[in-house]
Amino acid sequence: MTWSESEYLACLTAERRGYAWVMERHGGLPAEEARKAAVEWYPYEPAGTPYRGLVFHDEAWHWAMAAIHGDQYVVEHPELVHPSPDYAPPANLPEGADAWERQDIPR
Repeated sequence: MTWSESEYLACLTAERRGYAWVMERHGGLPAEEARKAAVEWYPYEPAGTPYRGLVFHDEAWHWAMAAIHGDQYVVEHPELVHPSPDYAPPANLPEGADAWERQDIPR
């Protein structure tokens, strides 16, 4: 898939937000650690990077659950295969509220 920069950044930001949400609420990480984990799992990939955005083939819920419970979480915790009803990372945050999600993105 070829991403425009704006499409890629929108997806990256949303997935970082979702990953941090799961790591905080289900993984028990403090907010700052959850955000750091999200940025580490979803590093910014410059345009032209081979397979850029491949990590987006599964949503943040899956990757966070695998980090929390291991790769076999789908077998050992089948109740966690699908996102919980409360999984709804905020899409519209106040201006500047997502600065942590874009900290490593060149301007």
